[in-house]
Amino acid sequence: MAHAASVITAINPIQFGTDGWRGLIAADFTYDRVRRVAPIVAQVLAEEYGSQTGSNTVIVGYDRRFIAEEFARVAADSIRAIGFDILFSECFAPTPAFSWAAKTLNALGAIVITASHNPGGYSGLKVKGAFGGSVPPEVTQKIEALLAGGQPPQAQAPGRFETFNPWTSYCEGLRSLVDIAAIRAAITQGKLTVFADVMHGAAAGGIAQLLGVEIHELNSDRDPLFEGGAPEPLPKYLSKLLHQIQAFESDGLAVGLVFDGDADRIGAVDGNGNFLSSQILIPILIEHLSRKGYRGEVVKTVSGSDLIPKVAQHNHLPVFETPIGYKYIADRMLVAKVLLGGEESGGIGYGHHIPERDALLAALYVLETVVQTELDLSDLYHQIQQKVGFDAAYDRIDLPLASMNVRAKLLEQLNTNPVQNIAGRAVIHCQTEDGFKFRLADQSWLLIRFSGTEPVLRLYCEAATIEQVHATLNWAKQWANSI
Repeated sequence: MAHAASVITAINPIQFGTDGWRGLIAADFTYDRVRRVAPIVAQVLAEEYGSQTGSNTVIVGYDRRFIAEEFARVAADSIRAIGFDILFSECFAPTPAFSWAAKTLNALGAIVITASHNPGGYSGLKVKGAFGGSVPPEVTQKIEALLAGGQPPQAQAPGRFETFNPWTSYCEGLRSLVDIAAIRAAITQGKLTVFADVMHGAAAGGIAQLLGVEIHELNSDRDPLFEGGAPEPLPKYLSKLLHQIQAFESDGLAVGLVFDGDADRIGAVDGNGNFLSSQILIPILIEHLSRKGYRGEVVKTVSGSDLIPKVAQHNHLPVFETPIGYKYIADRMLVAKVLLGGEESGGIGYGHHIPERDALLAALYVLETVVQTELDLSDLYHQIQQKVGFDAAYDRIDLPLASMNVRAKLLEQLNTNPVQNIAGRAVIHCQTEDGFKFRLADQSWLLIRFSGTEPVLRLYCEAATIEQVHATLNWAKQWANSI
């Protein structure tokens, strides 16, 4: 048995990525490992945030994955055993609700049992700081160093154990930012029909609870296998929602909302059943928040659409660009006045809220702008494109590679023999802060990035037409396969 455990540890050590530690349930992610990790997390949270909060409380929450409550209870009991007070969630809730609780309740931070958008075989543990967002890399590095040290925290007189409903204060906070009455009135009067695919995840019941009116919610039941897919806001998982909206007939407007497994990432669907990624939603939200009177930087990642800075410029807002990963956006929110920060994978946050992705707040803002403008989401988007004189299409693909050796060869090729021409267009600039972003002569771009942990090539492209996008991505695939 000891040999089996050592093999698992050697293959999949406990490591914290951009937003926590994730692993396969029963192989990497086990009760014993959670029992080992959680007290160290609490100890580091106390070292980092104890002096500024004066708190001894750690919040523990969870999503709807397989035995998530049991993993959370193991984490809570092991933390309590070394003297910390526990505030334990009565129910599943969005990850942003626990970040909100950490900040508003002046806790040391929060531990959330969730694997976000990963398939059903995975679980995970996210760590949130007292400020209401994901802890920075230096904090997770401390956790990893203590894990490697092998000396667990010593037992103390057990702390207190209390439960709470994370939805109550969180929903009150979101409602205070949006004209809920106007959205509710539009729905009850038949002017707006709202569909939401919660993907069997933690957003279930959230929109109805926020609005105080029923909506058309899909995949509300708990399904730890996620129908064999993954709770990720991508078109390939949304056939049921797309078909429902396409078949829907009404004189009013229709909006579809899509949430990932722990409700920190969002996608949307227009009234004709077309999927809208955050590359489309972010410009719409910049315009909307500007109309509401908010000001501040627009923070985008290197993979964000070129439309984002154009819309920001049109609204006289500065732009700050970061590498890919919401942690970089959150870091900027802690030191600058930020209107909105967003990433192409669906994470959008707001400087006037918490430094955290929050899909339910994004959903409310989407509904609010549709109600106020009385326009379909795609019509809103096209109106913005016309206003700033920019029209383009976007897509991305993940290309599995044969091995990490192939990955190394491709990386060496990019560093030593830079690409000069892509799909018949000259490269005029290459940006290398995060991957290799090639700007082409027609102002389209191709971004090539490597996964840090697996043999996967991530390819992103924006060009004038979707045909040009796909031609560029196909060129990139052929290039990768030829090395």
